[in-house]
Amino acid sequence: MCMAYLMMETVMKNHINRLVTTAQLVVVCGMGLILMSCGAGGDGPIPSANAQSTGRDFVAPVVFQAAGPDLASIQNTVDQHRAALGLTNNGNNPGPLADGRREINWDGGGSTTTVTGTPLINFQVTRGALFTTTGTGFVQAPVAGLATTFNNPTYDTIFQPFSPQRLFSPINSNVTETLFFVPGPGAETKPAKTRGFGVIFSDVDLPDGSGPGDKSGNRQASTRIECFSTDGGLLFSSFIPASPGDKSVSFLGIVFTDARIAKVRITSGDAVPGPNDDEKHDIVMMDDFLYGEPQPIQPIP
Repeated sequence: MCMAYLMMETVMKNHINRLVTTAQLVVVCGMGLILMSCGAGGDGPIPSANAQSTGRDFVAPVVFQAAGPDLASIQNTVDQHRAALGLTNNGNNPGPLADGRREINWDGGGSTTTVTGTPLINFQVTRGALFTTTGTGFVQAPVAGLATTFNNPTYDTIFQPFSPQRLFSPINSNVTETLFFVPGPGAETKPAKTRGFGVIFSDVDLPDGSGPGDKSGNRQASTRIECFSTDGGLLFSSFIPASPGDKSVSFLGIVFTDARIAKVRITSGDAVPGPNDDEKHDIVMMDDFLYGEPQPIQPIP
């Protein structure tokens, strides 16, 4: 049986004290999400939510989002986002390249558990992405490795990867930041920006307005993506759609008309991994990262 409700999306512009709101009709069938613009007469990607101008004439990104109890719930939306970023997966090819996309699925280590410090530089040269956290480092591991790393055997049964077989998480933090670089030799001296970004999440249980909070009386969603411009201004911020229940999957991705995202901040869950995933804690892991081909912020001689 389907339920419908309205999700308000807000487009914000710097230096202008007004809000322009548009309503999106969200139809929830079972545990999956199908998104349709009101009056648009069809499903598919929707205009942006909670986007903010950085001083130029602002064009809102297209948003792709879905959540459900199994991998099939989000597969079509992920594929649509891939196509919008660029049909070609550029892999480890050096840049700058005119188009295409990059992906990181954390599966290069097979079934082993890999723990690294911060910053995580392994993908800076090959894929043009560097990761930092306010915690002590990162783990890339199958679910059994997560259970060992965080000393919680329940993690072996509540998460599932989207791409076999490892998931990704910060350690001693639930915040991950991504910076972009032109892939190839000397990447560390070639900061870059991208036109789009997306992440797959495992076990996002907590939707916005899911229960009483300490102050507002409305418990917010647990997981969020924030995108920033080259000058540090906020371009976009959105909660991740939830699908309560163990081993659920969620996806949110955006695409702008041009490369303008220089940094992404991800808050995965409302608690640092370690405790049980219960009514007091929404513990969330990450899987595939997808983003448009990094373009140099400054022209490369």
